[in-house]
Order: sequence, then structure tokens, then C-alpha cells
Amino acid sequence: MSGRRHFGTVRKRSSGRWQAVYRVDGRMHSAGIHATKSDALAHLAAVEVDLRRGAWIDPRSGTITLRVYAEGWLEQRNDLAVRTKELYAYLLEHYTLPVLGNATLVGLAPSKVRSWHAGLSSEHPSTAAKSYRLLCTIMKTAVTDGLIATSPCKVAGAGVERSTERPIATVAEVHALERAMPEHLQLIVSLATWCQLRRGELLGLRRKDVDLANATLRIEQSRTITMSGKSLVKEPKSVAGRRTIAIPEFLVKRIDDHMGRFTGPGEDNFVFTGVTGIPLTSGVLQVAWQRARDSVGRSDLHLHDLRHTGLTLAAATGATTVELMHRAGHSSADAAMRYQHATKDRDRLIADALSAIANGRNDASSM
Repeated sequence: MSGRRHFGTVRKRSSGRWQAVYRVDGRMHSAGIHATKSDALAHLAAVEVDLRRGAWIDPRSGTITLRVYAEGWLEQRNDLAVRTKELYAYLLEHYTLPVLGNATLVGLAPSKVRSWHAGLSSEHPSTAAKSYRLLCTIMKTAVTDGLIATSPCKVAGAGVERSTERPIATVAEVHALERAMPEHLQLIVSLATWCQLRRGELLGLRRKDVDLANATLRIEQSRTITMSGKSLVKEPKSVAGRRTIAIPEFLVKRIDDHMGRFTGPGEDNFVFTGVTGIPLTSGVLQVAWQRARDSVGRSDLHLHDLRHTGLTLAAATGATTVELMHRAGHSSADAAMRYQHATKDRDRLIADALSAIANGRNDASSM
């Protein structure tokens, strides 16, 4: 039994189900097998509407696998920074393609993406968010390329990283961590904390960036190590990242001593080097840091947490959001606001000042 419409054809199969087919540019296409004739006709009607508004996609175009498309997508992204491209390749290789790689673009259902994300986020929530954002970007490009009609990435909030508040060190622990580091790397703990420098900024700091006469540091570049071991020097990502910051007075002599002992005489020599005098690598720094933090009983601390500690202490001094943004090299106020949470010591000063006001004393201004 068969039925004929203005667009497409439906016929009843021996199984009792209904097959729908249609022709575009002289080529026949299947609109699937359906439980009822009305379902088949409804599908054909939807295809016809898509054709008339220019939204129809050839079903064959989405038969490429996610693996093939994602690898080609990444290969063509010459606009990405080297480390970003390496991160994307790592996320695809280890977390996305092993589960979803063999699915075709058109066959990658939202339910499959949802299941993959749920499994990954249960063990690696931050990685799951990064991987999901990457997959969303790839599938959005597939939509633009006309390979699929809509993206299968429909998990609300899946790309949001809900990291727990990072820990901070006490001032005493900062001093202990510094003493626990090798002598030629002790200053890294101080600059990460009291000047709030990032790892890449520390590795990229040169002699000419240090102005001891005016007690300032100029942050004009950062240095990272690629997965292949290549040293990569680059400018800050934003205008805010390029900045000049004041050095706390107590650090000036220590920086001078360090550079006199461990930094080459050239203006372009890196401030921090390995024991043999070659530029310090992130791997060597990480090993030294892990040993130091373990020795003082703070194995939970990342090196970046020293920057977090320093900015939190800066906020406790009463620094404004704009001042924190400048010191940290942030281009957004949201990033700086996180450091303006209350500390116990600052909260006690506030409570004491309120008591002074309540008791009618005149020393409230000492807050």
C-alpha cells in the first residue's frame, strides 16, 4: 500500500511500519521509517518546510564521524595560541573522542552528549566543563558548515566550571614555603605572593623588567613550556596584563641579592634560571614547589594559590577593585571582586570600630 503527496512518497512496509522518501535535485533521500502513516507524512512536511526556507541539510553531509571532523577542525584553527591548541588536542584525545569519536555528526544525539558529560563530570567536573565547551564550539561550526541542522549540545550549565574556593596560605606558611624552596628559587615564592605574579610571568621576567631604583616591576611578557618542551614567549593576553606594579619595600634588597647571585648580567637575561644557569622550566619549578609544599604540610596548595593569597591580603588592606585589577592584571572587575571577601583579621577591626562608635569613643577613625 502506498500514498502519493505533492512532496515525497510514503509506503507501508511488510513490517507494518511506514517508510518516507523524497527527491531533491534528482536524488532520492530517505525520511526514515515511522510507526504510523501520519508520522511519516509529518516528517515529509517538515522536510518540505526546511527546503522552502533554505534550511534543509543533505542527510549524507552529517555522516562524517566526530573524530574526523574534530581533528580537521582543530588542524584548521591557526588562530589559536600554541598552548590552547595543545589543550584542545589533549581534551579531545583523552576525554571526548574515546566516547563520542565514532558517532556521526548527524547521529550524535543530545542524549548521548548528556550521558558522556554526566559520566565525565562525576569524576572530573572542571575537565568536563572545558571539554563540553570545546565540543559546543566544534558542533556550532558544523551547523555553520551546513552539516547538521542543530547542535546536540543542549545540557544547561554544562560548560560552567564550578570550582571550589582555592585555599590560601598564612603569612607564616609563605615564609616557610620560601625557606623550603631551593635557594635560587626562593624569590619565586615572594614575587608570586607579594607581587601577585602568575607562573608564566615569573618564568618570563627579565633583568630589564626590574627597576629597583623605583621599586617597580614591568610585566611585558610571559613564558610557557609547550608539551613538546619548547619555550614559548608571548605578550600578555590583554592590555591590562601589561602593567607596572610597585614592589613592597622589604623585597627590594632581596631581589637585588637574588639577581646578583643567580641572574645573568644581560638586560634580557631571565631573572630565574636552573642550577646550571639555563632558563628555568615549568617542570623543574613544579618539582621544587611540590617538595616545598609537602615539607610544610600544605600539599593542597598550588603555586597559583600564592597569587590568590597575595591578592586576598591586598584586598584586606582596603585596596579598591580598580587597584586590585591593576595589580593582578585583570581586565574584568568580576575577577578582582573575588579577593574582596572578608578576612578574620579585617572583620575583627571592623567589629572593634563598630564597638567604638556604639560606645561613643572618638578612636573609630583608627580603623
